[in-house]
Amino acid sequence: MVQQVVDAKTSQPGQGRERRLVAAAAFIGTTVEYYDFYLYATASALVFKTEFFPKETDALTALIVSFATYGVGFVARPLGGVVAGHFGDRTGRKRVLVWSLLVMGAATALIGVLPTYEHMGFTALVGLVTLRLVQGIASGAEWGGSALLTVEHAPRGLRGLFGSFTQTGSAAGMLLSTGVFTVVQGMLGTEAFLAWGWRIPFLLSIVLVIIGLVVRVRVHDAPEFLLVQEEHRVHRLPVRDVLRRHPRGVLITAGLRLAQPAIFSIMTAFALSYLVLRRGDSSAGLTSVLIVSALSLLTTPLWGWASDRLGRRPIAVCASIAIGVLIWPYFGFLDRGPLALLPLVTVIGMNVLHDAIYGPQAAWFAEQFPAELRYSGISLGYQVGSILSVGLTPLLASWFIHLTGGDPWPVCALVSGYAVVSLIAALLARDPVESELRARRQDGLVSA
Repeated sequence: MVQQVVDAKTSQPGQGRERRLVAAAAFIGTTVEYYDFYLYATASALVFKTEFFPKETDALTALIVSFATYGVGFVARPLGGVVAGHFGDRTGRKRVLVWSLLVMGAATALIGVLPTYEHMGFTALVGLVTLRLVQGIASGAEWGGSALLTVEHAPRGLRGLFGSFTQTGSAAGMLLSTGVFTVVQGMLGTEAFLAWGWRIPFLLSIVLVIIGLVVRVRVHDAPEFLLVQEEHRVHRLPVRDVLRRHPRGVLITAGLRLAQPAIFSIMTAFALSYLVLRRGDSSAGLTSVLIVSALSLLTTPLWGWASDRLGRRPIAVCASIAIGVLIWPYFGFLDRGPLALLPLVTVIGMNVLHDAIYGPQAAWFAEQFPAELRYSGISLGYQVGSILSVGLTPLLASWFIHLTGGDPWPVCALVSGYAVVSLIAALLARDPVESELRARRQDGLVSA
């Protein structure tokens, strides 16, 4: 009965236009959010290790501490997810998303004017970490609401595709941030870029936030959530209730967030600094990131669409296994392979394997929880997994390299371990698409 009411509401005239607007708002808003967030990742590898630490600090130690400040943002993301989940499940998704965009933009712009260690000493580092914490809180609030706006507005049978627009915003943000860094560095030269030019990409966030807000304030919450409010199914403490009633869903979504973010952080952040240490140049890494980010604008929705046709589980299972295997020869290639082929290797790791898991993720996570607890559920699982994987991976990878004197095998073992956990989570997760396909086969509607 509830689904019939939702279907009736979503079939009203003008719903197609609303869906397109929601998809655009999710894509643009998430692009701005992740532009801000990824700027910090690139700056951690290329700039912060020299600008916010004493000059006598050796390069590897500075890199480790720089990635530690990068990881702080991921530690703060669950807090943002908890707060956003509480208000998003009670008052609506849209309102939370407007505030998350404003907070993220303000923190990023302030990083752009933050004095360096040379001018303020350790106070500058404290300010950098504080602003990174604020970024993490805003990012933790962003993903869940943006994902739900698209998934809950999606027509039946296309949730994977519609949810992928939120995911595609991540690739666009990474492309934009890496592109701006590359252009500014190319125009100014390395010396001027390190002295002051790195601030320009952070200050440009102000313009992008204004654009994102103009689009985002025009959308509305989906009929599925409005029905929750009409039927008085809103929970007083949704975060507490999702942990009590749906702990399995939280654990599964956290597990699904391990292998994919790990390969992402290795190939787009850690590899840049690793190439500098081992090969003396990161330009091939930056070029690879630009290429895979551009391709992800196509491959992410393609994998979301494929999950609507084939099921979420089979795709995630195959990709998790492949990530656990690929990481071993990948580091061998970074050490000795021809860097001219690095973009091709990165395309396989990112556009094929990473995007296969990431594209359907918004829809699949949402399908693990009921509408009245969905924001809290997906935010908790997503952000806890992010801490364990993408937040800690660059830091742990740098530390492992330091401990082993440059041998990357512990990094490979870490990513493979994540892949095993993600594989188990994929096997245990609910997959409504797979269930529908199985039912249709049993009814003789499709060939077995």
